[in-house]
Amino acid sequence: MSETDSETQNQPKEETASTPIVSPVPSMEAIPAGKKSSTNFYDYVFNLEEQLRVMQNQRLAMEEKAQQMDAELKRLREELNRFKVPPLMVGAVQDILGNGRAIVRNSNGVEFLVTNETMVPLETPDVGKRVAMSQKNLAILEVLPDIKDTRARAMELVEKPTESFDMVGGLGNEIQLLRESVILPMTHPQKFEKLGIQSPSGVLLHGAPGTGKTLLAKAIANETDATFIGLVGSELIHKYIGEGARLVRDVFALAREKKNAIIFIDELDSIGTFRTDDTSGGDREVQRTLIQLLAEIDGFKDRKNIKIIAATNRIDVIDPALLRPGRFDRIVEVPLPDEKSRKMILGIHAKKMHLHKDVDFTALAKRTEGFSGADLKSLCTEAGMHALRSDVDKIGHTHFESALQKILVKREQSAQEEVNAKDKMYS
Repeated sequence: MSETDSETQNQPKEETASTPIVSPVPSMEAIPAGKKSSTNFYDYVFNLEEQLRVMQNQRLAMEEKAQQMDAELKRLREELNRFKVPPLMVGAVQDILGNGRAIVRNSNGVEFLVTNETMVPLETPDVGKRVAMSQKNLAILEVLPDIKDTRARAMELVEKPTESFDMVGGLGNEIQLLRESVILPMTHPQKFEKLGIQSPSGVLLHGAPGTGKTLLAKAIANETDATFIGLVGSELIHKYIGEGARLVRDVFALAREKKNAIIFIDELDSIGTFRTDDTSGGDREVQRTLIQLLAEIDGFKDRKNIKIIAATNRIDVIDPALLRPGRFDRIVEVPLPDEKSRKMILGIHAKKMHLHKDVDFTALAKRTEGFSGADLKSLCTEAGMHALRSDVDKIGHTHFESALQKILVKREQSAQEEVNAKDKMYS
């Protein structure tokens, strides 16, 4: 062995990069002899235990971090797999041929004969429904629910209204006409069949505002145990082409799902006015909605469990196509209440009020000429507010007199403003 080799062997070997570098823990021999006491020994052990706790906490934190990373990795992989799945085609079932075959139509109007044994089993009621199909072989993977406009669900939909004819003051002749035209055909259709006549398909209520047209419609729904579907005519007018007509179809489709239904269209004059030759976009859309409404009314002639009631304040502008027999067969005028009816209406609205013995509804009925049912309800509410302001337990006749005087002054001011507006317009 040469001198160079012996020198190489005597030199200390360098540590490799893969060797972990651990901080040396001072041993007891490194502590000076004068300091080797019991206190220094316990300090040394305490330092070791503290380092052990720190390392354990670091290990737990790293394990928790690793679990979070694994969960995030799993979520990203699932999301990536969803992105890789191609979208499904939406079509409609045209016919079911049996033996695993069906004719479907895609959104472009092209019909296909699907012969796939693994497709979702279809039944006869599924004809016309929307289905989700694979792009590869047009296999039907799912039957989609029917399209329904959520705005129709947002309308006034009452399964059974609480209003009844007992809440209506007067209007005896009008209620009798409604019983014969709407209630009797829904509750006793066999009587019409026995006589060989067809029941009226629709009723149009017209009269001044606040005379109780909506109340009558809800009372009819209560008498017939029918679902009340109420909407305002202006809700059927929309900006884009076809939206109003689609909403009309959806409202009538919703009525078909009910055992008994009353469709009430308030403010019919907003969509049922005279049709003109005007070709502006807004008028065309209103006319489309009206045409769809006429078509739906014609389609309900044979349905005894669904009746259509409409209300308007301007019957003079209603299109004649709506007023002809076969659509709104009965046109019922709801007039302003007379003196006797006004007394009844005041008694109905004040039924739950704590009244003083001096309240005279007969005198109030004489002084409220020209008041509608809504005006009389406002009179009772205003009298209660006057009594509340006076801090009393019961409502007296003086409170009704004060409320009446306030309403009469307001009516005179409104009438004077209307006259001034007309004079200004024509001057």
